[in-house]
Amino acid sequence: MSKRILVTGGAGFLGSHLCERLLADGNDVLCVDNYFTGSKQNITACLGNPRFELMRHDVTFPLYVEVDEIYNLACPASPIHYQHDPVQTTKTSVHGAINMLGLAKRTRAKIFQASTSEVYGDPTVHPQVESYRGNVNPLGPRACYDEGKRCAETLFFDYWRQHKLRIKVARIFNTYGPRMHPNDGRVVSNFIVQALKGEDITIYGDGMQTRAFCYVDDLIAGWLRLMDHTPDDFTGPVNLGNPVEMPIRHLAEKVIQIVGGRSKIVQARPLPVDDPLQRCPDISLAREKLKWEPKVPLDVGLAKTIEYFDGLLRSNSQVSRVGR
Repeated sequence: MSKRILVTGGAGFLGSHLCERLLADGNDVLCVDNYFTGSKQNITACLGNPRFELMRHDVTFPLYVEVDEIYNLACPASPIHYQHDPVQTTKTSVHGAINMLGLAKRTRAKIFQASTSEVYGDPTVHPQVESYRGNVNPLGPRACYDEGKRCAETLFFDYWRQHKLRIKVARIFNTYGPRMHPNDGRVVSNFIVQALKGEDITIYGDGMQTRAFCYVDDLIAGWLRLMDHTPDDFTGPVNLGNPVEMPIRHLAEKVIQIVGGRSKIVQARPLPVDDPLQRCPDISLAREKLKWEPKVPLDVGLAKTIEYFDGLLRSNSQVSRVGR
């Protein structure tokens, strides 16, 4: 049966892909976004669908609608964006969770929280398992995001215990794909844009810090399996990401290879404060409970992402020439 589904942050990178998938499955989708990092361009393909509705709204304020399910994605997720206004970032995570949980309580909707691997901080356990409580600096420049997401998880589980809400919590690891923000400061988008422009690839530190990269289609498939999993007593949190890690420097080399450019890798700056040296999920729980694991190879996902950014840069270049 068709469901009425609310997606907060629905015009963002991940939210737009989720909206498309939910519509393809025959659901009615209400996309809510304040466009701080999201864009109407991301959801162009959805706008003509009669089952799709778009609303400009900030989740730090209550929302009164009738829905069957809620995906709470709203929050800037890259350091450049979430550190721009750290107080607002914390409010988005905490007040946004309170408002969406309140809506779920009123409508008895099932609710999904997009949490993050950043709840583990700079981990002392590797790879990271869901039972690990993390190593987070509550006073650092990343704390607005890290601690905001940790508090959101606390609220979700308190509403689950106190009000018997049906909750699902996913901890998202590094994800990439088309519609990433070109200026979000993340390594995949940075490296691709620099390589396509023929610029040097800039890395932080020696580039040997590790990340594990999951293609967006794989991540969305994991979200849907988590939301559809029965019985509802499997709440998570569950790690969703690629368990194959690689040094940042190796990712830069791979991007240069696929682009076919002559960019050089240069060490531009020291590591940012509290930047994790290792980040890799243990997805044993997702494999066991959801029968899920990533399937898209890195080379394939990078090729699709590079194609997207190449088109975006060409389009922006044409617009600039017309403007002159």
